[in-house]
Amino acid sequence: MNATSNLWMPIAMVIAAYLLGSVAFAIVISKIMGIADPRTFGSRNPGATNVLRSGKRSAAIATLVLDALKGFIPVLLMLRFATEWGFGGSASEWGALVGLAAFLGHLYPVFFGFKGGKGVATAVGVLFGLEPTLGLACLATFLILLYFSRFVSLASVVAAVFAPFYWLFGHGVAWQAGAVSTGCLAVMSLMLIWRHRDNLGRIMKGTESKLGQSKK
Repeated sequence: MNATSNLWMPIAMVIAAYLLGSVAFAIVISKIMGIADPRTFGSRNPGATNVLRSGKRSAAIATLVLDALKGFIPVLLMLRFATEWGFGGSASEWGALVGLAAFLGHLYPVFFGFKGGKGVATAVGVLFGLEPTLGLACLATFLILLYFSRFVSLASVVAAVFAPFYWLFGHGVAWQAGAVSTGCLAVMSLMLIWRHRDNLGRIMKGTESKLGQSKK
């Protein structure tokens, strides 16, 4: 590839990742399956957990999978293209950048007035795309906390906090944790904590709904 392609191709992929992340599958799936818009009930969050409150488990599963894939696929493609075409720098750095773009697209979707979900499933997809071992470590952390607390929000925040630390811990052993990729994971973690701030407040007050419990 020539110098111009080396510049514009990764930029185009970052933009494409953001646009893909902007597709709110919770809203799309709910409309296709004829259930209420998730922005009108429960936590009013367009995400899989709130779709589950509609009672339509298949819709929640479809939302979860698609939200994860829109984080996973752009990262996987960027890792491949960055390696084959040589954009310059580490492939994982480019993968983390495109993953962050997809994640921010989910949080601030251009197609839905920049009002999106909390980004947990998309973040998981990004982590698995970047390094499956990293994704498994964070998913295990999430599931353990969810099992004991039954709070999806708390489990999500704890897993988010651990993500950049797991990344740094594996540096030089399982992968190379550069400054850009570490920074991207840190931004994702901070954004996940910020998006769950109301949930954390309700947990402290004892008013947060647990998994399987109807939202009051």
